[in-house]
Amino acid sequence: MTYHSQARVGTDRPHRYAKQLAAHLGRRIETAWDQESGQGRLVFPNGTGTLTAVDGALLLRVESNAREELASLEDVIARHLVRFGAKDELVVPWRRESAPTPTTQRTPSDTTDGHIEQAVE
Repeated sequence: MTYHSQARVGTDRPHRYAKQLAAHLGRRIETAWDQESGQGRLVFPNGTGTLTAVDGALLLRVESNAREELASLEDVIARHLVRFGAKDELVVPWRRESAPTPTTQRTPSDTTDGHIEQAVE
């Protein structure tokens, strides 16, 4: 069985953030980003991720054969994306098919130390 989680990250620059995320993670894992189609792929040892740039948002999806791996995949992607988009105060609200309550990662606007906050809403 495959488990998945999705997030819609509101931003005026979805292509920029997707390209930056794929390039950065590409130092450690297999990644692909197509600027024309606005589609990307991240291949982790424990699952995969997809990036889709649309007007006003970056759509994220992670999949794994192990439910317990979803949190790790969500964390890696969101942690980097939130750090890259700290000035834009990006928020990554993950929703899992099996969990009624989303988890959200963001950089608190009242801190400047780059600390990333994760909360269950």
